[in-house]
Amino acid sequence: MIKASKTVMGTLSKCYSIASLDYKGKQHILIAAEKTDECRLYDDEGKEEEIVWKKPGGTMTMVQVPGSDGQFLATQKFYSPNDSREAKIVVVTPNHNESWEVRTLVELPFVHRFDILERNGVMYLIACTLKSGHEYQDDWSMPGKVYGAVLPKDLSGFHEKNQLKLSVIKEGLLKNHGYYRVEKDGILSGLISAEQGVFQVTPPAQETEDWEWRQLIHHPASDAVLIDFDEDGEEELALISEFHGSSIDIYKQEKGTWKSVYKYQQAEFAHAIYGGLLCGKPTLVIGHRKGDRNLLAFTWNQKQKNFETQILDTNCGPANVYHFVRGEEDILVSTNREIDEIAMYICKNRE
Repeated sequence: MIKASKTVMGTLSKCYSIASLDYKGKQHILIAAEKTDECRLYDDEGKEEEIVWKKPGGTMTMVQVPGSDGQFLATQKFYSPNDSREAKIVVVTPNHNESWEVRTLVELPFVHRFDILERNGVMYLIACTLKSGHEYQDDWSMPGKVYGAVLPKDLSGFHEKNQLKLSVIKEGLLKNHGYYRVEKDGILSGLISAEQGVFQVTPPAQETEDWEWRQLIHHPASDAVLIDFDEDGEEELALISEFHGSSIDIYKQEKGTWKSVYKYQQAEFAHAIYGGLLCGKPTLVIGHRKGDRNLLAFTWNQKQKNFETQILDTNCGPANVYHFVRGEEDILVSTNREIDEIAMYICKNRE
């Protein structure tokens, strides 16, 4: 079992997005708001260092530009599924006087998640739109799309009047919500979760080739990760079932087919997700934003041959969670959106 010691890093209205940032030779943490509010830079101990911007907010995703000293991409003006027509991806670059330059990379209505995936020395941008438009509130009649582009190493020439050109690499994805980066055998790919199921997409081996797509499961999902819970060499698929759903489902491959092996149905409006090692053990971390609003950890008990659930924090309502290792300590950072709290949890195995 895990002991999680909590420290409040600060408060931020509707705090949402989290990202790691290597800057000035040190690891930092970016935190940004879902609504019209700040993006902040913290050191790895949770101390606030700078305000990157004060508005416009609407930040769903932030990703560092590989190899840069503090340059990153971020979404802005995605305020909700019903208020995202002006959403875009921006390039954020630190200046020497501790200010930050923010320029438009590409205007992309309803862009929710994106990533930068490198393959064979080429950087690729993958961007996912939750939907493609609407005529009225909560209208889902126009499914989302996935876009791709080669991302140049020098981004200084992009701005509002000279934007990156994107190509549609997949369309027709209803409630195209989830994205999670996967690395296996040195190749980066992404898990995309939508009403049609979970897809794994890999950038092309050569720029002139097509992106590679593989559908893992047809069950509707909000987010998904791959984790080898039982450490048998084969990864299980863990997902938040249905869009902003309350069910955590774990699937295992049997003769090439994914079979459900575990279900937890008490995580109302599940949203935050991390899958990987925590205190040396394969762990799924889930945060849910309604009901008890818990931060949960799921692990496999090797002796009893079953999954175990642990509550790490309660009444916090996490939107996103990020894991990193600081020295010998495992750290979780959570944007507890429902109580406007940015929290750091130092995690240790209980004696």
